[in-house]
Amino acid sequence: MKIIGIIPARFKSSRLPGKPLADIHGKPMVWHVYHQAIKAKMLDEVYIATDDKRIKEVCDDFNMKVLMTSDAHKTGSDRLSECVSKISEIYKGMSQW
Repeated sequence: MKIIGIIPARFKSSRLPGKPLADIHGKPMVWHVYHQAIKAKMLDEVYIATDDKRIKEVCDDFNMKVLMTSDAHKTGSDRLSECVSKISEIYKGMSQW
């Protein structure tokens, strides 16, 4: 069984719009969070979940695994549920999943 971490990253934050792309020592905040998460020994993989093309482009530029999600989700749980469905499709038929 694989254990997968999902990091939600929304651009439309009410308190700090664009927070995932905020520059911290020359790298976007989402890069720092992702790299801390991949250090976790219990996680087999880590994905960024976003509904924003700008965040996806940054993730792609920095070779971070990213899943695009709908921007119509009302809660973070809805976004995570969509990610689980997408990841299940990626691993469909694999014996280790």
